[in-house]
Amino acid sequence: MINDMHKPSIFPVIEPGLIRTIIAAGLAADISWEIWARLITPFLVGGPLEPAALVQSVFGFSNFLVAEAIHATVGIIFYPIGYLFIARPLQRIALPNLPLLLTGIGFGTGLWVFALYVMAHLFAGFPPFLGFIPLTWASLFGHIIFGVVVAYVVRAFGR
Repeated sequence: MINDMHKPSIFPVIEPGLIRTIIAAGLAADISWEIWARLITPFLVGGPLEPAALVQSVFGFSNFLVAEAIHATVGIIFYPIGYLFIARPLQRIALPNLPLLLTGIGFGTGLWVFALYVMAHLFAGFPPFLGFIPLTWASLFGHIIFGVVVAYVVRAFGR
């Protein structure tokens, strides 16, 4: 009989070091996103990605700084938590041998679907995926960068 008592959990252990992992992954990924969104994307598609504008559309905020703060908080805190407690556990169950790079790409792609279909389309009323304009594809790549950075930083922290 196989003893499952020592089978490792698919979830991270909740301890003080987990907070450092979440914040480090979120900061690294958010900085990577911002470099892509504000410095590189304008050269490729003629303008930056502006997620705060989407936050304003979804929640009806007129204050751009509040919308920026909400987006930053989601990216730095909540998305890494989503990776650790939703995306990675699902990957470990469904595709346990999936390489880390593909896990990060999948996570980033999921974030993109959430941003441009759920938030932009279902909540803000924009066309699905903004009608697949060039900015849509820049957003996809930015979200993939974000997802890959989160995955690798989490691994670097031994989680």
